[in-house]
Amino acid sequence: MPDVERDRVIVVTGASRGAGKGIALGLAGPGTTIYVTGRTQREGDAALPGTVAATAEEITARGGVGIPVVCDHADDDQVGELFERVRREHGRLDVLVNNALVVHDDLTRPGPFWEKPLSLQVVLDVGTRSSYVASWFAAPLLVAGGGGLVVNTSSFGGRCYMHGPAYGAGKAAVDKMAHDMAHDFRPFGVAAISLWMGMLRTERTEALFEGAAESEQYQSFVATAESAEFPGRVIDALFRDPGLMERSGRVLVAAELAEEFGLRDIDGKQPPSHRPFLGAPPEFSEAVIE
Repeated sequence: MPDVERDRVIVVTGASRGAGKGIALGLAGPGTTIYVTGRTQREGDAALPGTVAATAEEITARGGVGIPVVCDHADDDQVGELFERVRREHGRLDVLVNNALVVHDDLTRPGPFWEKPLSLQVVLDVGTRSSYVASWFAAPLLVAGGGGLVVNTSSFGGRCYMHGPAYGAGKAAVDKMAHDMAHDFRPFGVAAISLWMGMLRTERTEALFEGAAESEQYQSFVATAESAEFPGRVIDALFRDPGLMERSGRVLVAAELAEEFGLRDIDGKQPPSHRPFLGAPPEFSEAVIE
């Protein structure tokens, strides 16, 4: 079980912008050191605004300690260097949020997968594979700390058709990955979960909202979209939950956890779960074959 009273050491991957940045800010506060990773060093390097340095600065402004780390999660050596730095500077890790994902420009383009570029499978590299690699490097630090939490950010795309087979397979994979990692981590008091987020208001989606077709279905998602900080608030509460280890290995819905914990979004609203429309998280077998 994690020690919720001590200062926390956290790594959030893919945090130049979007969900990663929001999660890091939702976790920020006094007594929290957060390493944020990303590839964007300077404004203008990417089509969307945001840099790892800017995210780190905002974490520090909120009372935490933000540490920017330029890291390409397609490069295992760079990932290894990240966690070696955490080891040198702290000797442990309390929370790892696996959020790094390459969002291909054609990901949401309509049409069958074979009419889209083969390069779209990059979401299986920086997304699925990178979550495994980061967890592999982080595991000894989580164990050394006497307990911790690994969160794989995921979505209802692990259960329904969403953006095609590459995206869906990637989300289903990190869901099952959390379940299996939880088995290995359990003797050491480390929890692993996969967190289904709803539609988030990020730099990317805000641009989509502005030019979106006015379909009733789409507009309903826009109206109930979560802030990018919302899942970070949920992860913060989850880490502090005395029943955390009982949840380990499961796929959890951020909106449902928030309602259970009595959390609201930054605008005071209570985001709804999309379970009724998009489906329930998977329930995995309790069988264990070593």
